[in-house]
This record gives sequence, structure tokens and C-alpha cells, in this order.
Amino acid sequence: MAGTDAPTPLLRRVLTFWPLVFYGLAVIVGAGIYVALGAVVRRAGEAAPLSFLLAGVTAGLTGLCYAELAGRFPEASGGVAYVRHGYGSNRLAQIVGAMIAASVAIAAASIALGSVHYLVILVPIVPPVMIVAMVGGFTLVAMLGVRESVGLAAVMGVLEIAGLIAATVNGLLIAPDFNLGGIWPSDLQAWRGVVAGAFIAFFAFIGFETLANLAEEVKEPQRTLPRGIVTAIALSVVIYVAVATAAVLADRQGETPLLDLFEGPSATVFAAIGGIAVANGVLVQIVMLGRLFYGMARNGQLPEALGVVHPRTATPMRATLLAGAIILAVALLVPFEHLLLAANAMALSVFVLVDIALLLVHRRGPAMPGAFSIPHWIPYAAALLSATLLLAAMIGVG
Repeated sequence: MAGTDAPTPLLRRVLTFWPLVFYGLAVIVGAGIYVALGAVVRRAGEAAPLSFLLAGVTAGLTGLCYAELAGRFPEASGGVAYVRHGYGSNRLAQIVGAMIAASVAIAAASIALGSVHYLVILVPIVPPVMIVAMVGGFTLVAMLGVRESVGLAAVMGVLEIAGLIAATVNGLLIAPDFNLGGIWPSDLQAWRGVVAGAFIAFFAFIGFETLANLAEEVKEPQRTLPRGIVTAIALSVVIYVAVATAAVLADRQGETPLLDLFEGPSATVFAAIGGIAVANGVLVQIVMLGRLFYGMARNGQLPEALGVVHPRTATPMRATLLAGAIILAVALLVPFEHLLLAANAMALSVFVLVDIALLLVHRRGPAMPGAFSIPHWIPYAAALLSATLLLAAMIGVG
């Protein structure tokens, strides 16, 4: 009928299990160990693998909470929706949305800055210009379509994992011996170093929660999302512990321990892989932040204009453009060291709130028959571990 508004375009459900898993690995692996391993080793020493294991257990428990909540409430705003449903407070959900946005922007900015350490070896361009080109280019890719964005991220993710496997094998080959005795701390001070390293190592797992923001673009989200989140975290823990073990056995404790495992032409090749791996995290964070803004706008928590989906690309183009602009501004204005610590603190605070939200949801009743559900003790343990890492950082452990 003339004069009748056309229906508002919605996001398209095009993603299946394996693309989701590889996307998850791409954002987790690319966002972390290539950037954070050196800082973890400096704090934990030979016990760095334990730091990654502790951080992985913490992320895994919270990941299980996200997995159940994603199945119960498959909404693009992810953690914001979970807090709204759990606490019944739209205001708290908006605050959490701001915290998540800040965390993602900070994480993406730190990733962009971290990638410069690798890319400057290959491309003699001043860092600010490289960052503008990187963030701007990935923002355009994210605006083209979720299939294209996730597909590119998955391909780059395979390259990231191949690089880590090569680093692990090379580290074990050049290690003077295979004495694993130093990995287990011998005193309280050493354990303090493990906890301090785990706080930094947690940055390497930030990103699993972004899978929840693809809820409205995943086929069978109640089944696919929980499996995808759990699988991506489990695989990343195995990869991280193996890589950290190889690095400490090879006694590489500099700013870029992975790159230090290689020499000559092989170092140049690995620098290219590392640059791609780290930069990939920028793409997936832009996609996530755009979906967060879109989901919040659809729920009336942000301006309505950000909830518009482009009819041809089926992407929230305005929300994605805003996400890229924020990330670029943070990357250019804030020092890297401050970014890494702030990203962790923000993320851990949000995770505590989401873990408690699931506790509140559990009190209202069980999940639907056949839906993914976790034991009641897991949200308690997840909140406690996340809060412990946050408190350890605040009081300066290690």
C-alpha cells in the first residue's frame, strides 16, 4: 500500500558452527598471545604456562555462563541483554553497555598498537599512519557484511594458529633441555607472580564474549552459540599453554618472545604472520562493537539511528562506522601500557556482573528442556575468580 513504511531490515542468520568457532579462535588468539606473552613471562617467569592456565580457567567458567545466557537470550547486545534480563534494570544494562564498549574499544586499540611491533619490520610506515590505515580498512570490511567479515577473520585465524604451532615447534627444538621443574612455583612470591601474570594473560582470552554478539546472525543460536563459545575457549587454552611452555623452555623473555624464537628470513615470515594475527583482532572487535551498538539501539538504550540495518549489506553500517571511529581515536590518543591494564579491568568487571546475572536467572527457573545449561556452582566460581584477578591487579600483586 502506498505510504506504508517498509519493514525494518534485520540481521541475517547465515553463520553455522565451524565458522563461528574459527571466528572465536581468530578473536581470542589474535587478540592476545602475540601481544601479551612478553608481559606475562616478565611477571611469572618460568611459571608463565600456569598463568595462562589460570586465566583460561577463569575465562572458561565465565564462558560457560555466556554460553547458557546466549542460548537463553540470543540477542545482538550480548552482555547488555544478559544484565537487563538478570537484574531487571535497564539503567544498569546501559552502564554495562558503556563498560563493554569501553573495554572493546580499549582492547581493539591495544591490539592495533601491538600489531605495529610486527608490521614495522615489514612496512616502513610511521605507526600513526599504519593504525589509521588498519582501523579504517577493517571498518570498511565490517560494513560489507557479516559473512565477509567472519570469513576473512576465520582465514586470518587459521594463519594465526599456524604461526603459533610453528613457534611452539621451533621453541621446543631450540630449547636447551626439557626441564619443566621451574614451571611449578616453589614459594609464595612465585605464586604472586603467577597471579600477576594471569591478570595480564587474561587479556589473551578477551574476545570469547564477542561470539554472543553474533546471536542474531547465527543459525539455531540456542544450540550453536553455546557449543561455539565452549569449543573456542577450550582450544585456545590448549594453544596458549603449549606456546607459553615452548617460550619459557627456550628462555625467551624479551618484549616479543615469539618473534625472538626465529632468526633471519624465518623471523621476517613470522613477523608477517604476527602482524596479520594481531591486526585480525581489530576486525573482530569492530564487528562486535558495531553489533553491541546495534543491539542497544534496538532496545532503546542508544539513539535509534544506530539500530538501522543497511538493506543491501545487512549490516548496521552506522553503528559499525561509529565503532571504528571510537577505536581509532583511542588507539591514537592512549599509551599501549595503559590500554592493556584498562581493557582487563573493564572486562573482568563486566564478567562479574554477567556471572551474577546468570545466578539471578537461575533463581527464576531452569532452562527449557534440551537447552544448554550449566551447574549452579559455576556462576559462583566464575564470579569469584574474575573478582580475585581484578582485586589482585588493584592491590598490585606481583
